[in-house]
Amino acid sequence: MGRRMAPLTLDTVSDLPKSSRRCVFWELDAVAGQRAAEAGYPDFEKEAWISTVLLQWGPCGRLVYVDDQPVGFVTYAPPVYVPRQNGFATSPVSGDAVLLMTGWIDPAFRGQGLARMLVQSAAKDLTQRGIKAVEAFGGGPAATGGDGDHADAHDTADPCVLPAHTLESVGFTVVRPHHRHPRLRLELKSAVSWREDVEQALERLLAGVRVTSLTGVSRS
Repeated sequence: MGRRMAPLTLDTVSDLPKSSRRCVFWELDAVAGQRAAEAGYPDFEKEAWISTVLLQWGPCGRLVYVDDQPVGFVTYAPPVYVPRQNGFATSPVSGDAVLLMTGWIDPAFRGQGLARMLVQSAAKDLTQRGIKAVEAFGGGPAATGGDGDHADAHDTADPCVLPAHTLESVGFTVVRPHHRHPRLRLELKSAVSWREDVEQALERLLAGVRVTSLTGVSRS
């Protein structure tokens, strides 16, 4: 079974799941996102956003393939390119970090080590580009203890936001607490050296997002 990684570019965006290609939750602010959804062209806006980030910064994600079939992805970008981050009460993202936006692994291919491979590939890519940390807005309250092994990866009301407790279970730490959307941070050197024993947590992380929402996240 052949496995390979590829950067997210205009050549590979068509390999994202259809719902992901049409989801611009992170790429546009709430008003522009709703307008794109109503007009029926969110996929065009997605490609335009990727094109802009590619030209000005570089690839903004990674995809994993099994026997040339795309089975998972993660997306990330400097916060200046992610207007939706301004809608979170715990913004802004730290100046030395990129924002981990979202990710996903095909359910049929979970349990095969692909989540760890995918996220470590992203970490190596960012490290080679001089990035030292990633931050993310977590959905729901962050865990206050334990490793999150028994938490439900879908217990956030925001379908495009990674669950906070699952982020913590793979090494993210809270840098700005909040009852709905804490902001968390991971030093990339930790991700590069992740062992197999974090695989289950990583799979929960990439299984906990349903990329179908185009609505905004309000400050609270």
